[in-house]
Amino acid sequence: MHTFTSIDFELATSEYTSVCAVGLVSVVDGVIANEFYSLVQPPANKYMWQTTRVHGIRPKDTQHSPTFEELFPAILPLIYGQNMVAHNEELDRKVLRQTMQYYGLEYDELELKQTWDCTSKIYKKLGFEKTKLSIVCKIMDVEIKPHDALSDARACAELYLKRNRAKEMLTVFQQLHP
Repeated sequence: MHTFTSIDFELATSEYTSVCAVGLVSVVDGVIANEFYSLVQPPANKYMWQTTRVHGIRPKDTQHSPTFEELFPAILPLIYGQNMVAHNEELDRKVLRQTMQYYGLEYDELELKQTWDCTSKIYKKLGFEKTKLSIVCKIMDVEIKPHDALSDARACAELYLKRNRAKEMLTVFQQLHP
């Protein structure tokens, strides 16, 4: 499958409904066709210092940003009926589902599969001992700015496209870095 959408969220707190950034990358016939990024104002624009330390997004950055509900019409055409891919698909799928529920939006109307393709699981099955996104990107020669939602979504898309070369790239990496 070479047509899909990869997605990544950054959260403001430990709550799955606290989206503060979203990145989406649409791939059509194996080529990145569209990228979308937006900061998102989480509920009450509330943050935990621990999450800000990870991604660097602060309340002042999102105070004038759209809420997820306001942003949803722009996201909908990118995800409706798509084959979805995420590096941590269970987390990103739950974040999307719970955030939509929080705002009274119907997840089931998106017509998405029950589970999405997960690059972390794919690379684990291909022999990668560690599947943290930044580690897999280093081995697979994929550029990434960690914890930037668009960069993470783009990296996930590139990893998904490169998965057929993963064993070869891992062998080369291990030979160069014993």
